Amino acid sequence: MTEHQTPQPSSVEASSDDVSGVGFTYVIGRWVVAPLARLIYRPRIEGAQHMPRKGPVILASNHLSFIDSFVIPMFAPRPVYFLAKSSYFDGKGIAGWISRQFFTAIGATPVQRGAGQAALDALDQQRRILESGRAIALYPEGTRSLDGRLYKGRTGVAFLALESGARVVPVGLIGTNDAMPVGAKWPRFRPRVTIRYGEPLDLSHHGPASSGRARRAATDEIMAAIHALSGQELAGAYNEAPAQNPVERLKQVLPHERR
Repeated sequence: MTEHQTPQPSSVEASSDDVSGVGFTYVIGRWVVAPLARLIYRPRIEGAQHMPRKGPVILASNHLSFIDSFVIPMFAPRPVYFLAKSSYFDGKGIAGWISRQFFTAIGATPVQRGAGQAALDALDQQRRILESGRAIALYPEGTRSLDGRLYKGRTGVAFLALESGARVVPVGLIGTNDAMPVGAKWPRFRPRVTIRYGEPLDLSHHGPASSGRARRAATDEIMAAIHALSGQELAGAYNEAPAQNPVERLKQVLPHERR
């Protein structure tokens, strides 16, 4: 894909669940589980005043650990929603029920992985959440940083922001990779994690979502703001799995827009 083509969104398929209402389980999670988690983990929260209390907002965060998707919605000053694999909601028996209730409680919306139309459906689901005046959390890097460095941002978050008109609040997470390192089964109670919110970004001055140049410039602005908050070393590259064959290696070196 070139910089001037419209990007396809991330490869997930939306569920048929309506996002217009707030369920009882989420209310319990917001008002019972979250305060309990604050008491246990005592996170350092900085810049919470930057978070708009109303209207559509995209939280764009660095991504260091599996628990990032719990830390952000549990400790945010307003409800925040994110997409999670449908397998977390489809389990059977007691274990499946616990998983389903837990992910619902922290604001997760079930999606199925896929491509093509499935990816477009997922983008529509994110749009609906924003159109309802809610906040969603996304990771511009695309996946976790295994070495702690901050990787280049993919343009999907900027595309959604430019298309929806939602403001972007940059988020810098610090210490989540120490609280739950890669391979750990359970998070540690120490060290304490830090969550830093930056001032909201209005990216509309970069141009329309259909412009590859606008998406790239908006993405770079988002990543610069995240870097200022997290203080991570810059990787200067995309966070991609090693190429498994010559075709994949060729795709990685040719200029194209990372969605």
